[in-house]
Amino acid sequence: MEQKEHFRHELKYRIAYPQYQELRSRLRTVMRPDLHTGADGRYLIRSIYFDNYKDKALQEKTEGVARREKFRIRYYNDDFSFIVLEKKRKDNNLCLKFDAEITEEECRQLLEGSLNWMRGHPSELVRELYVKMHTQMLRPRVLVSYVREPYIYRAGNVRVTFDSQVRTTLYHRRFLEEKVIDISAFDESRDMILEVKYDAFLPEVVRGMLQTGVMRQEAFSKYAACRRFG
Repeated sequence: MEQKEHFRHELKYRIAYPQYQELRSRLRTVMRPDLHTGADGRYLIRSIYFDNYKDKALQEKTEGVARREKFRIRYYNDDFSFIVLEKKRKDNNLCLKFDAEITEEECRQLLEGSLNWMRGHPSELVRELYVKMHTQMLRPRVLVSYVREPYIYRAGNVRVTFDSQVRTTLYHRRFLEEKVIDISAFDESRDMILEVKYDAFLPEVVRGMLQTGVMRQEAFSKYAACRRFG
């Protein structure tokens, strides 16, 4: 399991497509694309989020609970050879992530409710999820998909991402499929989520480029947006 060494600041904005075009043009003058992207500078992310029968994670988000956590399984570009279990802790605008790589077979067993393999797993995070799936009744609830376009600025360890085509599997309860059946989570399908993550400080050159005069920071959650249908 890898633990980030410290909390990072995380700011989120919901933006329209024209804002994206303006901001992207500005940021590309000083920030470089993430090296893990494809030829178009983007990649597909799919995340399977966990919650319990009382929707604890969803309720804490909608009620604005300052300190909360959620578990998810994440993979990229529909490639099942690299799958990561993650726990994200939030404290207002600060976040801390823990992660552990799991195999496709382990993931499929977990999603099917076969959990015995988790008890003696070398990853502390896997063992923690095992306990909470029993004590808190956590279960996979929804598959969230989106396309990410990331940019990096070394000073301050800044990462700016544009997330588009946010989609949800609605009531669909099968996961890790080659063909995903989902719908847009937004009424305006071209709307995007701008995320800004950094360590102790946000360099002034980046801060200035993010000032458009019409953006409003909000506590946006892709998970909550994708659960609004059920």
